[in-house]
Amino acid sequence: MKDTDKRYRQRYLDLIVNPEVRDTFTRRSLIIRTLRQELEQQSFIEVETPILNLIPGGASARPFVTHHNALDVDLFLRIAPELYLKRLIVRGFERVYEIGRQFRNEGLSIKHNPEFTLLEAYQAYTDYQGMMDLTECLIAAAATAVHGKTVITWQGQTIDLTPPYRRLTMTEAIRTYAGLDFDTVPDDKTAHELAVSRHLDGVTKGMHRGDIMNLFFEAYCEDELVQPTFIMDYPIEVSPLTKKKQGHPELTERFELFIGGREYANAYSELNDPLDQRERFAAQLKKREAGDEEANLLDEDFCLALEYGMPPTGGLGMGVDRLVMLLTDAPSIRDVLLFPTMKPLR
Repeated sequence: MKDTDKRYRQRYLDLIVNPEVRDTFTRRSLIIRTLRQELEQQSFIEVETPILNLIPGGASARPFVTHHNALDVDLFLRIAPELYLKRLIVRGFERVYEIGRQFRNEGLSIKHNPEFTLLEAYQAYTDYQGMMDLTECLIAAAATAVHGKTVITWQGQTIDLTPPYRRLTMTEAIRTYAGLDFDTVPDDKTAHELAVSRHLDGVTKGMHRGDIMNLFFEAYCEDELVQPTFIMDYPIEVSPLTKKKQGHPELTERFELFIGGREYANAYSELNDPLDQRERFAAQLKKREAGDEEANLLDEDFCLALEYGMPPTGGLGMGVDRLVMLLTDAPSIRDVLLFPTMKPLR
């Protein structure tokens, strides 16, 4: 049975005919179990947060909208559990995590499904450097559980998941792969002119220097990052929930992990200043008014929680489905979801 469309639509038949498919989902279960074991060994507590949200927060994404009849209010399927988990850090739970489904009203691709599984973990009294150490630990443990080693093959490429992983700032990555030093780009106007001269896709009027810097990284750098690489210090314009980098207020203490040219994790030194957070939300609302449907909404209760006091905190989000793809040598996210979202047959 080789027809992929039929395999995805009739997974029960796929599992009957192709025994290797069952192996993939057995390994998926092992990977998730290993992630839980590693976190619990490090004193993290697993919690559950609401899937139905009054305000979709914690990520930049279009939400799904539903309606609650009894309350007569529109609700959103969550796009991330972040803001609820950080409320628990405020309460004094110093290490919390959740593994669960998230829902984003976006397109389909070999890397994207409208509902997907995300691991989010938050730890008080650490920062994004501590989250890098945690990320390496989790991925190495999962690889060892599945393969008995940390050197694997994915789509014909040998990937070494043995810690420590390479660490580059976004500025260093752009300098290396695009031949451009963004430290010499002083303002929005210069960045926009540079983007136009390089025929950079996605540039729109009103974009700030940091937005364009991020576009340069996506266009020139992502595909080059085959071995595990942490890209650090993202522009503030694309990091509304992240603490500013000391000495560099235009940057934030944020990283993303790339393997095989794909993003696997996103983490911050969490912003815990309520005044700064309100300013960031205000900037996001301006983006939304300008037509950005993925910009964050103001969550006043979350800002109030920060006023009570959140300690310095590191936060991590990791795509579980993509990790399963990596560790089972799967080319598409639909290969690691038992029942992927499919377009209805006419």
